[in-house]
Amino acid sequence: MLRRTVTVPAEGIGYLFQTGRSYRHFLLPALNGAIGDQLAARHDRRAIAMSFRHGGRDVAVADLPLAGQPPQRTVVFVHGLMGDEYIWQQGPPDVPRYGPQLARDADVRCLYVRYNTGRHISENGRDLSRLLTELVTTWPETVADLVLVGHSMGGLVIRSAGYYAALPPEAAAEPNTDNAQSAANKATTVSWAARLRSVFLLGVPNEGSFLEQHSFLTALLLRKLNLRPTRFVADTIDRRSNGIRDLRHARLVDEDWLSPHADDLLPPRTPVPPLPGVAYHVLAGSLLKNAESILARYFGDGLVGGSSATGDIFGPRAAFQGQVHVRMFPRQHHGTLLANTEVYQYLREHL
Repeated sequence: MLRRTVTVPAEGIGYLFQTGRSYRHFLLPALNGAIGDQLAARHDRRAIAMSFRHGGRDVAVADLPLAGQPPQRTVVFVHGLMGDEYIWQQGPPDVPRYGPQLARDADVRCLYVRYNTGRHISENGRDLSRLLTELVTTWPETVADLVLVGHSMGGLVIRSAGYYAALPPEAAAEPNTDNAQSAANKATTVSWAARLRSVFLLGVPNEGSFLEQHSFLTALLLRKLNLRPTRFVADTIDRRSNGIRDLRHARLVDEDWLSPHADDLLPPRTPVPPLPGVAYHVLAGSLLKNAESILARYFGDGLVGGSSATGDIFGPRAAFQGQVHVRMFPRQHHGTLLANTEVYQYLREHL
């Protein structure tokens, strides 16, 4: 009995230790999601730079293990706020992880991107466009058709990248860049969009996040009270990162957050239409069985409202009939969209 009394706590501590070790890779992405914009501004070594990932490390495009590989459809996965590439690759053995399974079952090549989710969505979108351009330029024979898969904020970054890919090079130049950088931007030929065939948006707040909208309203009301304690709380709330603040109304382009009306209650938004010839698959979860109920339309998967995920994200849906496909998955929360058999089957069938 005494031996059992000693052994059980020891096993519990061992389990907690192993669990902590297996999830510690989320610490840096979580830090970047919270204050990544500040880290980047200070050139802090903890600031994540957008890169492809392989073997748990950043890897330059030229160093991707693609040499000698045949042409193949290439799927690029983009994680969401405070996430990293492991969300697509690792999990319990009985839960499907889309990257490895698609590579095995659908004969596709899977690549994974990691980025600083605390930066503006448009900054990450522009960087993703450059990264994809470098990919198809460096490996023109190896990378055949492109497919992009994004979860949550990652889907917004993908849409932003598409916006900048469609612009003339001089218009896609980053604001406040020097002449040398601007010239480099103009010299960049964004050719990846011509190879893009499909985009999958999983649990993406295309019309904004109700949680971030609540944070904005809370800070606004507390500041209106104009008391020292309420001002302190409002200031604390307003320290959230640029990436999180962009989620309020899904700001995808520089002009939206640079606008003097960016902090209005209903700020203007720049339309971001789908890229011509590309199929968009909007996959949304609902905590409830009836995904069309009022509660489901508002709360959706618990983090992204149903109406935000499936709303008229590109304007009137009739204008893009046959190009934008919407699918609801009842009784799924934001996280299970990443590890669901039905979602996996949808991805596999529509790649």
